[in-house]
Amino acid sequence: MSIAAIFAVLLAIGLPIALVLAVTALSYIYLSGNTVLYLSFPQQLYGSLENYGLIAIPLFMLVGELMNEGGITRRLIALASVFVGHVRGGLAYINIVANMFLASIIGSANAQTAVMAQVMVPEMQRKGFSRGFATATTCAGALMAPVIPPSMLFVIFGVLAQVSIGDLFIAGIIPGLLLGFTFIAVLAMLGMFYSYPPGERLDRRQKLHNILAAIPSLAVPAVMIGGILGGLTTPTEAAAVGAAMSVLVGRFAHGEIRLDRLGAMLMRVAFNTGVVLILVAAADVFGWVIVFEKVPQQIALVLQQMTAEPFVFMLLVMALLLIVGCVLDGIAALILLVPILLPVATQVYGIDPYHFGVVICINLTLGLLTPPVGAALYVASSVTGASPGEILRPLAPFLIATAAILVLLSWQPLLVTALIR
Repeated sequence: MSIAAIFAVLLAIGLPIALVLAVTALSYIYLSGNTVLYLSFPQQLYGSLENYGLIAIPLFMLVGELMNEGGITRRLIALASVFVGHVRGGLAYINIVANMFLASIIGSANAQTAVMAQVMVPEMQRKGFSRGFATATTCAGALMAPVIPPSMLFVIFGVLAQVSIGDLFIAGIIPGLLLGFTFIAVLAMLGMFYSYPPGERLDRRQKLHNILAAIPSLAVPAVMIGGILGGLTTPTEAAAVGAAMSVLVGRFAHGEIRLDRLGAMLMRVAFNTGVVLILVAAADVFGWVIVFEKVPQQIALVLQQMTAEPFVFMLLVMALLLIVGCVLDGIAALILLVPILLPVATQVYGIDPYHFGVVICINLTLGLLTPPVGAALYVASSVTGASPGEILRPLAPFLIATAAILVLLSWQPLLVTALIR
């Protein structure tokens, strides 16, 4: 109980989550009297980073940065306009479809929110959409980034759970597409109550131009996802190939990558990678506390008294994650909860680890758009100038739709595991 109190106090005073995890582990060693563990603490801390799968994190971040620098984003948005730009409210649909394209490259909701908010919100406002609705649509589309492969959350879950990251990527395809088409359906229903501005119909020449201009850009996700699905590359190798393709496309096909901006770009990648890896290392030493305190076993006993049904267990986990996601960043929450909940899910309730991983990763993305933490919400607010309250009201239908998809995925595991079985 004293360890739990230490953890709660450190979290409440606003200490970074990585320090909370590490200090809690050190406190446990001291209070338990097993001080010999101090000798192996540094080895445990750094040894957790000796995982090949973690190399994918900086590489996927690099792909996203290179994509922005190389003009790939703009061309994928133009491609989306070919398919849905002509319908009433076309820019809103373009926003969602373009986010589906970009989700197959970026893999981070925060990064995708920042990119798309800069591009889509001013254009939607110019066409007659309110700033709040335009920003909310952009935020909703960015929810697909951690689901449609590649996904940074999937990489971290795969490392923590010791399961195939490639199979996790494949398992995220159907849920990601479900989210995308559900968001399109939400836009169609909202169109019955709101008067969307008319879409812009492109002539045949413009459509052909947009398609041809986007072909080099499409090579990046095609090579990455194709390599993983075809068994030709691991996710880490696919990310490296994707980074190389982004350089080739941005430099030679589009001619937009500037060498004088690469230094600042690489510094951003290094900084963001460091933040994630510090969390991973701290979570590993925190695992000592969980193991010695038998936390999974205690939670299993409590949950077994509440329900014996896997579906009900998943609903309880979803409710817990919705609360946790409101106060913790998605990556931090994933690192904190997977070692506790995964053994219960797989050993007590017989839930497939891939099914569990995809559902909790989607669940935690909702926290990116809900206060008081809501990192992606505040990123969008800072980029567009819309207040969080102005964004949340039109965003609510998308959040409800995501929750409904989560219930469906929890009820029907085959929607997650069908492609990997």
